[in-house]
Order: sequence, then structure tokens, then C-alpha cells
Amino acid sequence: MDFLTLFGIYVAVVLTCIALVCRYSGQQHTPLSRAYNTLSEVVSPWIPQCLQNICYKGLHRLFHQRNSLFIYLHFFLEAVVYGEFSYEIFGFCLEMDTTLFNVCLPYFFLAIKSYVFYLCCGKDPGTLTKENHAFQLNVYQYDEKLFQEGIICHTCHLVKPARSKHCSVCNRCVQRFDHHCVWVNNCIGAQNTRFFLLYLMSVCAMAGDIALLTADMLFHSVVRSGIMHAYYVDAEGQQQPVGTLFVIQHLFMTFPRIVFLLGFVVFVFFLVAGYTIFHCYLALVNQTSNEWFKQKGHGCQHCDPVSGLQCHASYNPLRGFYYRGILKNLGEIIWPLCPTEKKDN
Repeated sequence: MDFLTLFGIYVAVVLTCIALVCRYSGQQHTPLSRAYNTLSEVVSPWIPQCLQNICYKGLHRLFHQRNSLFIYLHFFLEAVVYGEFSYEIFGFCLEMDTTLFNVCLPYFFLAIKSYVFYLCCGKDPGTLTKENHAFQLNVYQYDEKLFQEGIICHTCHLVKPARSKHCSVCNRCVQRFDHHCVWVNNCIGAQNTRFFLLYLMSVCAMAGDIALLTADMLFHSVVRSGIMHAYYVDAEGQQQPVGTLFVIQHLFMTFPRIVFLLGFVVFVFFLVAGYTIFHCYLALVNQTSNEWFKQKGHGCQHCDPVSGLQCHASYNPLRGFYYRGILKNLGEIIWPLCPTEKKDN
């Protein structure tokens, strides 16, 4: 039960971190951000104002200013996972006659992830400058709904090209702006979206492969021990066959760190997999997350006073203004449009 308590605390901390990310990532209408706002209203009267100011400044610096804290946290979690895998699971898998290729596959995914992670962090996302501004204006047409012609960025003092946005964290306008990712300490834009997608896929592959190898190791340890055919004496002195809960408790007591590792990588896999599917969908329909969130609240706000029928929304949720077909949409991610190429719609 001590391990279950520790794991419950861990899950609570992770969910709290996710809520903070949602709250301070600029997306104010997510369920977690609304829950965070509600909780803040209830708790804030009981917290001294000086402590609230310190927390606010710390969170503002963490989420609204460029810093490398999440990169260091990324490396730390990665080192813990692979250290535990190498120390306790790698050798056990070899003893179970797992092929060397399958055991070494997580390290292959790690190498790919490290390379694309470096590109995500270091690659320019498509910063708009005075030198390339005139060319960037011709890359995309204005839809006059989400992106109007002639809008000037008050910080950069440049006319905003279609699909661009000023990032308050990086303090720059970015072509085909998607979002600012704290994990790579960089914006995701036209020039590095492909690396970001590869990064998400590689993290999913890493977590999924380690989870499968870890679960296989625990399964074989249970089979080898023969515990499934054993009996135990209950409080009344009666022999009872071992059940699933008993086996789980046995694994918790015998391999606490490995079970904790399995729970962590499974959690990461499903969390990142959902995020990856969302961004793959955006790539297929040629949208950015910035456009997706904006279009949710963008549409005709008027209706016919006689019929009561609302007019059509500005965007088809499956085919936005910049949709060119799945193959061309993916090609635009892999080979970003050059400023001299004006997009056909």
C-alpha cells in the first residue's frame, strides 16, 4: 500500500503539472484550465498575498519567458527511465531469450529522438524579419476571417503575413505559427513542424517499446515463479487460490521500481499518443493548433431574424481554407513552401 500511496502522489503531481501547462500555455478554454481557475478561486483566499505574488512571478517566468528548465527536466526523466531499463530490465530480457535487436530497439528510438529534439530546439521556426518580410507576404493568401490583410504587429512593426503570429515568449513573429513548446524551448512554425512531429512519434515509440519490454519481463517473472498456481491462507485459516490482485501486490513488493517505471511510461505513451494524433490530424488537413483553437470560436455570430437559421460557419472542420489535399498538405509539412511560391487555393 505504501507504493500505491506513492504512485497516487505521483499521478496527482503529474496532473497538477498538466493543469499548470494548460493554464499558462495560452489556451484558456480547456477543461483543465477551467478546473484550475475554479480551484484557484477557492484556495486563493487562504494563501497569503505575498506567497501568491511569488508563485505568480515564478509561473510567469516559467511559462511566459524563454528558459531551459523543461529541457533539463526532459533529460532528467529520460536518464531515469533508461537508467532503470538498462540496470534491471535489459539483462533480464536477454535471459528470457529476447532477441538482441528487440532489446536494443529503445536505444535506436532514443538516438532518433535525440537528433530530432536537437533540431526542434535549434532550428529556426520561420522567424519574420525585415529582410524576408516582403517574400513571406506572398507565401499564403489571406482568408479574411482568421487572417486579415493589413494587420500590423505592434511589437515587430511589420504587416502580419497570413498564418503568422507573434509569440510573446520568444518575442518574434513566426510564419505558419503553431504554438510555443516549453519542452523544446522554441516555437513550432513552418520550418520545424516536421521535426516536431517526428519528435512526438519517436517519444511514443520509445515509451511504447519500453512499456512492452517491461510488461513482458514482469509477465515472464510471474510465469517462472509459478505463483499463479499457488495458494495462500486467508484470515480465517482457509486456503485460497492466488488471484490477480495478489499477483499485482506481489509484483509491487518484488519489483517496485520496475512497476513504477511501467506506470510512468504507459502514462507518457497515452498522453503523448493523443497529442501526436491531434497534430497528425492537423497536418493532414493543413491547419495549425493556433488556427484550430481560433476557428472554434470563430464563425458567424448572426442569424436570420425571420427563419432563425444561423449562417454557415467560416470553416469546414475537415477542410479549412488552406486545405489542398492530403498529399499536398503533408508535402507542405515536409517541404515548407518557399516565399516565392504563392499558394493556390
